[in-house]
Amino acid sequence: MKTIIHDLPEQKASLLSGIQAHIISADGKYAPCQGCFGCWTKTPAECYMKDALHTACRTIGHADELVIITENCYGAYSPAVKNVLDRSIGLSTPFSTYRGKQMHHTLRYGKKDRLTVYAYGDMTEAEKATFQYMAERNAINFGFRSFSFTHLKSLEEMEGMKL
Repeated sequence: MKTIIHDLPEQKASLLSGIQAHIISADGKYAPCQGCFGCWTKTPAECYMKDALHTACRTIGHADELVIITENCYGAYSPAVKNVLDRSIGLSTPFSTYRGKQMHHTLRYGKKDRLTVYAYGDMTEAEKATFQYMAERNAINFGFRSFSFTHLKSLEEMEGMKL
């Protein structure tokens, strides 16, 4: 199963129509993470806040492929997409293990295939390097076997792309 997290403006969200995927719209119509860690311990992979992101951990956790489409915000995800990712901390457990000679939290859902990140908007070379590194580290932390990062100068570049 594929999951897409996006912050596309409403008039551009039609670019995702017809795609067989679970789509999470980072539209800001939900609460930010409260940092209570309940999704780690009390109700694993389920947030106590009953809004659109209540079960986002499980949705993302069951995805073989995760696609993130975000506006560039100083070489990082937009605040709305970052909020969705913050609410997904339950993808892992509070326990630690070594993966690739580095310590990481153990994965609640096991390894997944691919993380693909598309960032649109103006971007300096330094921001591209930062985004590339962040996508790589997120792929490791979320348990993806591979990742890719693509910079799109404008959303029009998405038209006709196979997501």
